[in-house]
Amino acid sequence: MGFIWYLIIRLGGALVTIAIGAVFVFILMQLIPGDPAIAALGENATDENVAAFRRVHGLDQPLPVQFWIWLTGIVQGDFGTSITLAQGYPVWDLMVQRLPNTLFIAVYALLIAVVIAFFAGSIAALRQGKMSDTAATSASVLGISMPDFWLSYVLILVFSLGLGVLPAFGFTSPMVSFSGALVNGALPAFAIAAPMAGVFARILRAALLETKRRDYVTAARSFGFRDTFVYMHYIFRNALIPFVTVIGVQVRYLVGGTVIIERIFGIAGLGSMMVDGAFGRDYAVVQACMLAFLVFVLGVNLIVDIICAFLDPRRTH
Repeated sequence: MGFIWYLIIRLGGALVTIAIGAVFVFILMQLIPGDPAIAALGENATDENVAAFRRVHGLDQPLPVQFWIWLTGIVQGDFGTSITLAQGYPVWDLMVQRLPNTLFIAVYALLIAVVIAFFAGSIAALRQGKMSDTAATSASVLGISMPDFWLSYVLILVFSLGLGVLPAFGFTSPMVSFSGALVNGALPAFAIAAPMAGVFARILRAALLETKRRDYVTAARSFGFRDTFVYMHYIFRNALIPFVTVIGVQVRYLVGGTVIIERIFGIAGLGSMMVDGAFGRDYAVVQACMLAFLVFVLGVNLIVDIICAFLDPRRTH
């Protein structure tokens, strides 16, 4: 029952956060300068046409009424229609087309970061003070120091323009070709993963070194257990808790990196759609994308909490 209540509390907190985030997103969009009617009709539109456009799309309603209409629509699965980006097209249909691309790049980048961090952090901790530790630590610092947009252009210069082994622009949806998505998504995923891998590796190294000095590890060694057994069951398992926790913290930067990288590599994802919607003052598109990113971040954090609860059952009691 302890874990069930823990899960219920976490889910309740996530729902409250989504509700608060929905209010914040709506208010933020209303504060952005510009008029969607002008963006859709052009600067030369007459006042009558602008007024008619605002009336048709409910933009002449008071803000609380607009928010209530938008919120009740979302609850019913209706995210509204695009008014400038793809006039009259349902926002949900636009999201369904682009969501697989964004999720693929995000998960791809996260997997690359975790794999690199596992190897670099473990080697640095096991070989503390030696050349391999220095190399892994220096590579982690270098990864953290490189902005993802700058690294994107370096990767394009080296692997696309220089070696010609990977495409520099464009993306194949994983729904069309999974292998094509792996190839086309390699550079953007690595550009997002490199800074995160540096953070993950340093956290894992610090956690492993700190756990090695715990009394229960010393006691396990005194029982005559092999070093491999002690490492896997006493050191590594407990060091995973701060490591997994920092993944949940860093996922917000993963979302931000995805938005930027999609523009650089020409990926038709939610990030690029949100940017285009913002320039076109397409409130429904931007609000839906921001809400989707919020749900993604909260979903990953919920998964992280569940994993940490399994690693440390005391959290659920």
